[in-house]
Amino acid sequence: MRTLLLLSCAAFLQAQSPSEKAWKLLSDGAQDKSYEKRGKVMHALALLPQDAKAQAMAEAALKDDREEVRAAAAEALGVMGAKGSVAKLKAAVNDKEASVVFAATNALFVLNDPDAYRVYYAVVTGEKKTGDPLLESQVKTLKDPKALTHIGVEAGVGFIPFGGVSYKVFKMATDDAVSPVRAAAAAKLSRDPDPKSGKALMDICADPKWLVRAAAAGALARRNDPSTISAVTPLLQDENDIVRFNAAAAVIRLSSRPTGGAAPKRD
Repeated sequence: MRTLLLLSCAAFLQAQSPSEKAWKLLSDGAQDKSYEKRGKVMHALALLPQDAKAQAMAEAALKDDREEVRAAAAEALGVMGAKGSVAKLKAAVNDKEASVVFAATNALFVLNDPDAYRVYYAVVTGEKKTGDPLLESQVKTLKDPKALTHIGVEAGVGFIPFGGVSYKVFKMATDDAVSPVRAAAAAKLSRDPDPKSGKALMDICADPKWLVRAAAAGALARRNDPSTISAVTPLLQDENDIVRFNAAAAVIRLSSRPTGGAAPKRD
C-alpha cells in the first residue's frame, strides 16, 4: 500500500507543470521550519512584480515569528511594487523590531508613500513630527544605538557614500554602526516636501559625525531649496574632505537656483 501511495505521488508530481512545481517549491519554503529558508523565499518573491499570489505570500510573512523573515517580506513587497500592500506595510512600521520598521519604511519609500518620511525624520532628529502617529516607544527604539547597530544596508536603509568603502568595511574601521543609519535616513529626507525635514537637515549639518554631515549636504542639494545654502556654506571648510566636496557641490547647485517663486523640485 505504501509503495502504491509513493508511486501515485510521484506520478502526480510528474504531471505538474514547471510553474506548478515552482509554486509548490516556494510555498513549501515559505512554511519551512527554518527561518533562514523562509527568508530566502521572501527575497525570491521580490522577483515577481504584479503577482497577486507572491504578494499574498509576502503579506502573510509580515506576521512571521522571526524578525528576519518579516523584514525580508516587507522589503520584497517594496521591490515588487505592491501598492496594494501599503496598509499592511504601515502596520509593519509599528513592529517592535527596528530592522522590520526600517524594511517596511523603505518599502513605503519605494512605493512613494509619504508616511515613510516620519520614520526617517525620527531617526535624524530623535523626535517625532508634531501630531505624528509614530509611537513614543518606536522613537525610543530608533534612538537606541544598540537597536541601530543591527540595521544596515541589508535592512533597506539605502545607499550612502562611505568614502569609497563598503558599509561593512566602514563599520569595521570606525566601530560606528549608527552614523550610517542616520546618514541613510537623512538622504531619504531629500525627497520629503515637509519644511520640517529641510530644517532638520540644516540642523544636522553641524552633527559631530562626518558621515551625517556629508549626507545632510547631499540631501539639501537635492532638495533644491536655495534658502538652505546658509547651513551648507560653513561645511566648505569642514575637516573631512568628503563633507567639503559634497558641500561644494551643494553650494554650486543651490546658488544656481532662483530664490522665491514656486516650490523647488526635488530629485
